[in-house]
This record gives sequence, structure tokens and C-alpha cells, in this order.
Amino acid sequence: MLLNISQDFSDKREEINELVGKPFNLEERQELQKTSIHELPVTAASIEIYNLLVLNEGQAQKHCNIEMRPKGVLISFRAAGETYSLVIPFYKLKIYKGRAEEYSFYKDQYFIKVHAGAGQAEVHSFIKKLRHYKADKALPRIEDQE
Repeated sequence: MLLNISQDFSDKREEINELVGKPFNLEERQELQKTSIHELPVTAASIEIYNLLVLNEGQAQKHCNIEMRPKGVLISFRAAGETYSLVIPFYKLKIYKGRAEEYSFYKDQYFIKVHAGAGQAEVHSFIKKLRHYKADKALPRIEDQE
């Protein structure tokens, strides 16, 4: 779900928390070491997100932030002075590594691709941690049953 979180965030907070959980508390953040990453350059996006990103006049580079939550992720970006967030529960999240330095995040008809530049081991390790966390929180599969 793509939401404008600039206005009436208190109304949307409950809906976001229902889908992806409340933000990690201090103890959990220390245990996980890093629960968000900022200023990732956006290289491509689905039409709905792209139409918002092109509203940023004068900005050569589009950026987004990724926040890990207990039941999903929030991918946030600014467009025309407003903050938008793509709310993705883990069961809907698909992560692909296309090119060597690009990751794609998909949810239904939405997608956003980010550049994890050369020498940015921090970005690669964060996304690896996110994938492992998602796998650990996944529902059991039929083949997992004995």
C-alpha cells in the first residue's frame, strides 16, 4: 500500500502498525544493530511511484529510505514536499538482486529499484540481514512439516 504519511500520520499509524508492526524498541535495535538505511538512490520504479518521484523538480537524484519492522518494511521517499511510504508486509515482499549493485523490492503492482553502489558494503549487509530476518519470520511451509 502506498501512503502519503505527511498529513494525518496519526490516522495512518495504526494501519501501518497493523500491517508491518510497531517500530523496534531500543533493545531490539541494538540486537539487530541496524534497522534502517537512508539515502539509497532510486534507479527505477513502478508507474505510480515514478509519477510521484518526477514531481521533485531540481533534484537530479531520487532517494529513498528503508526501515525494517517486525512484520515487514517501509520504503519511504519524498515527492513534491510530501513524504510517501510503500508499506510491505513480509508475506508480500519480494527482493531481487538484478545487476551487481542494484536491488529490487516488489509488492503486487508496486516496485522500486535501488542502487547499492560499489564499496557500500553497509547496504549489501543490511539487505542480507533483511532477507534473513524475513526468512526467519516466514510462516511454516508444508515441506517444513515432518
